[in-house]
Amino acid sequence: MDKNQSNLINRHNLVGGQAVIEGVMMKKGDRVSLAVRKDDGSVEIKNTETKSIRKKIGLLNKPLIRGIVAFFESLILSFKTLSNSTQMLDLEEEKKTKNGKKKSGASTILIMVVSLILGLCLALVLFSVIPTFVADFVTDFFNMQAGMRGYYITRALIEGILKIVIFIGYLAVVSLMKDIRRTFEYHGAEHKTIACFESGHELTVKNVRKCTRFHPRCGTSFLFVMIMLSIIVSAFINIDNNLVRIAVKILLIPVIMGIGYEYIMYAGKNENIITKILSAPGLWMQRITTREPSDDQIAVAICAVKAAVPELYPAVHEEQYKITDSQNRYHIANVGKKFPKEEPLYRIPKTKLELYQLNAQLTEKEGYVSIGGKTVKMQVKKYKRV
Repeated sequence: MDKNQSNLINRHNLVGGQAVIEGVMMKKGDRVSLAVRKDDGSVEIKNTETKSIRKKIGLLNKPLIRGIVAFFESLILSFKTLSNSTQMLDLEEEKKTKNGKKKSGASTILIMVVSLILGLCLALVLFSVIPTFVADFVTDFFNMQAGMRGYYITRALIEGILKIVIFIGYLAVVSLMKDIRRTFEYHGAEHKTIACFESGHELTVKNVRKCTRFHPRCGTSFLFVMIMLSIIVSAFINIDNNLVRIAVKILLIPVIMGIGYEYIMYAGKNENIITKILSAPGLWMQRITTREPSDDQIAVAICAVKAAVPELYPAVHEEQYKITDSQNRYHIANVGKKFPKEEPLYRIPKTKLELYQLNAQLTEKEGYVSIGGKTVKMQVKKYKRV
């Protein structure tokens, strides 16, 4: 194996990322780099350090256990990243009080924590309580009883199908929201940029554009793997009391996390027929959670990767990726802001009067044009915009 091939292999699993509001976070080792597009069109980068507890305590880095630890560490990192992105975008709640003092960003963090708790409760109801009771109702409807051949497998399959339907339906509905769809576009930019980085190509907007937006190590794939594993595990839970059954499944979630993490990491490093088949459903789901990004969104992801790997990219010139305020009109902070109407480069006259006006403002002048190495004198016609 030559040196170039070795370098490409070492790039796999080297960088991971996350899409945030108007930006992308990339992580390589302990280094976390967050790049966001501000409302004036500029790109701001913030670099921080985070150390995993798995490096301090060897036991926590063992198979299965490391997946559980990694999940909670990524959850904490996600909150910090979202908090940093809102600060960088000046989206934190800093309204003046009656005394003229500003409120701190603590209220925003509190809202995020409450949202997490409510989100976990909602996930518990959607993916555990509802499927369990509906599966129990369906099996009763068809007069299936505990102890019958295939009863527990049938119940687990019904629960699993309901989980998949709820999961796909939820993602499909939230993807219709404008702000979420825009975040999904940054998610696509994150994946495409990582794919370009891992392939060893130069990180340019043109090269990243050609890369795939589907990646086997995506969180969407991890969630889908979790659902599939829960179906298998549920088939072995021979408990008839629904409340006890739900409690047992909740207690087994860490085990499922550990197995799912090991598979995702394996699939990210090994591409064979088995991993392709098992990864296919998760990659299909990414058609919802990722969207094709714009060039300016890809530029943000490029800045994040370069900042996360300073040994390969010593200097990040984010100023070269700046866009105009008008080009950045779809930025979340520019919602409701009035921009001048974009005029088409060419429009067809709608009336004879307009046609006459356009023709009346037609100017002709001679100009010199280089064709095939020869300078040719030509008549140049120019219409003045009405």
